[in-house]
Amino acid sequence: MTETALPDLRARAKGILVLCRVSNLPTVWMNVLAAFVLSSTGFSPGSFLLLATSLSAFYCGGMGLNDLFDREIDAREQPFRPIPAGRVGVGEARLVTGALFAVGMGLLALAPHPSAIAPGTVLLAFITLYDWLHKRHAATVVLMASCRAMVFAVSGWAAAGRVEPLVLLAGGIQFAYTLLITVVARYENARQERFRFPVIPWLIAGMAVVDGVVLGVVESPGWLLTGVAAALLTRFGQRAVRGD
Repeated sequence: MTETALPDLRARAKGILVLCRVSNLPTVWMNVLAAFVLSSTGFSPGSFLLLATSLSAFYCGGMGLNDLFDREIDAREQPFRPIPAGRVGVGEARLVTGALFAVGMGLLALAPHPSAIAPGTVLLAFITLYDWLHKRHAATVVLMASCRAMVFAVSGWAAAGRVEPLVLLAGGIQFAYTLLITVVARYENARQERFRFPVIPWLIAGMAVVDGVVLGVVESPGWLLTGVAAALLTRFGQRAVRGD
């Protein structure tokens, strides 16, 4: 490997990490953790890691698909995105996105309840519809929030073979919070100037705190610290890899 090849490889790898918004993954892990804890099956580290990896793949694949659909608009409005900036090629982005969705679905087949492939398919459909339509219809904010709520449904189903009421409650609360983030983000994009304070990155990190509050009320106050830790990890990651 030549001296110039290594920096180029690192730049391309970081481009893929930005494409997938990996800095936001602690919020997904906290969603999966909340669904697991609120299910009546008991906590299994192995099953949690499997599902956290599966739902992380869905999330990252969804972000890649988003940038693929938006690449022409991003070239005009957000040229720093990996595809218009030339850090990730279109073909490469398609390959990464397809592989991530395949990994996400494949891992669900190994879950304690493989029938979770059914809600996993619904999640994939919601992701695809949102990424395809979100620049055309403002109402697709509901689809975006539904994608986040489906993380709870898929995780709960994979863990217990059903979605229990408390898991539905936690998913519903996250649905409402995600709607808030999406509305604020659209408002910011409509402004002539962006907010001086990183409102959206902090709101995204706050997803983990929301789960921590829910678990703190329903289970034990100590869970709030887990949510705060996941939020801080998200913000730390966002400093290296942009998450909005």
